[in-house]
Amino acid sequence: TGGLNLAVGAIGVCAAMTCGYLIEVVGLPWPLAILSAVALGALLGFINGWTSVRTGLHSFIITLATMSIFFGVMIFLTRAESYRALPPVFAAFGRIKLLGFFSPLLLVSLMAALVLGYLYNLTAVGREMLAAGAKPEAAEMSGINVGRIFIYCHMLSGALAACAALMLVARNGAAIPSMAGQLGQDWLLIAFLGPVLGGTLLAGGKASVLGTCLGAFLVTMLTSGLLLLQLGDFWIQSFLGLLLLAAVLMDKTRRTFLARRNMA
Repeated sequence: TGGLNLAVGAIGVCAAMTCGYLIEVVGLPWPLAILSAVALGALLGFINGWTSVRTGLHSFIITLATMSIFFGVMIFLTRAESYRALPPVFAAFGRIKLLGFFSPLLLVSLMAALVLGYLYNLTAVGREMLAAGAKPEAAEMSGINVGRIFIYCHMLSGALAACAALMLVARNGAAIPSMAGQLGQDWLLIAFLGPVLGGTLLAGGKASVLGTCLGAFLVTMLTSGLLLLQLGDFWIQSFLGLLLLAAVLMDKTRRTFLARRNMA
């Protein structure tokens, strides 16, 4: 939709810590704790979307503020303590290898991709999301409630962030406040780089689920390769930042060339 969610990491950490709290302190069964954590992610996304729509401010400003708010409230409530007393089945799910070489977390990712592909290609809500992102004024004139659609998108983003965080909890065997870095900033660059490399437009109106999966795979391979070369984290972040800038500039150049060619 042309919006940005800078709070994706903070929402993910809040969901993960909530899941750990519900399991370890409240004693809630882990399936219910997972559902509650995903619901919290959607709720925090709703707060972002509703605030953006009601104030008329760009989601960049809103989520920049809520990133600090969500993370700060989470640190205050949990006192920055980790939750490690998770059920063995929950922790084992992220560590076992199916057929000896791949994680079941990959199946969760593929399932999420299939759901998103179905949403954007075969449902009215998905097509309304793309239409609202491409031309909000035209979408409004055609009867689409653009404000409601924007809220739906933020809720979807929050729920997906929660799912990603829960996958990380399963892999680590613990819910840790620093799992996404300070204020959740370690997730930001990757969250933007994967979709952009996959063909999703930052300006809105186009989303490629398959391209995003391939883009995320490319980012993972590049990061792993740079780590094997024993490069510092600073150089890895710098390289990924340059890659994002290059991808955006190339896409802008392509669109400018096509526009001039059509005008000619």
